[in-house]
Amino acid sequence: MWRGLAVLVGCAAGLLMVWSTTGFEQELPDKGFVLRLEEPATAADRDVHRFLRNWQIADFVLADLNAYVDLPHRVMVVARSCAGEGTAYDPSERRIDLCYEDLVEEREAFERAESWLQDEDLADLTRETLYHEAGHALRDALDLPDAGARAEEDAADRFAQLMLLRGHPEGEDTLLTAARAYDLAAAADPTPDPADEHAPPATRAESHRCAVHGDAAPTRHRNLATPARAHCAGTWAATREAWTRDLTPLLRR
Repeated sequence: MWRGLAVLVGCAAGLLMVWSTTGFEQELPDKGFVLRLEEPATAADRDVHRFLRNWQIADFVLADLNAYVDLPHRVMVVARSCAGEGTAYDPSERRIDLCYEDLVEEREAFERAESWLQDEDLADLTRETLYHEAGHALRDALDLPDAGARAEEDAADRFAQLMLLRGHPEGEDTLLTAARAYDLAAAADPTPDPADEHAPPATRAESHRCAVHGDAAPTRHRNLATPARAHCAGTWAATREAWTRDLTPLLRR
């Protein structure tokens, strides 16, 4: 369903912008999130490159973002082999690097845990990652106050929650798949790196589950209803209201 919507939304709104490093390239648009798929450097990266091209996951995410907000400038989203640099938003370049290697590692982490990662699951992880990085890009575009690295990362996680729970029924499953990935990361390395600006993986997993529980109707995800999550409806409402308020200057009318 996501895949079909990617083509539908992009073609209908004229907001699906994909550029290749091979062949003829048109002039880049001045505004909005723009995708570029670069040629991969390794066999494993080629598999992920093929997956992104065929499933059009990034295409949908960017079309969704461009339909929701009117960026005053261009943000390039470059899917590429990163040689260990890692997926991130670079404010100096206004660019999001989506690293093939990171998606390869996600797949291998699931396989090591004897939990086979289906293409649908890898699509979920890609969506959550792109919305997270877009959160950084939007905070930059809005010139929001610097509250510290950890607060910035937490806000980007909450933006991913906002976009995935904003009218997309599949978004709940996407966040729960991402939570499983964070659980695997926590199990593989139980001692969080104190220098990591992100919250510990187990904390990020619980944040996603709390958002799903806080947003979901009582008949969905009954297994998430625990006394420890009694606050989640209020937490989710605060997340939604805070991000919607901050995004007001960029929201499409």
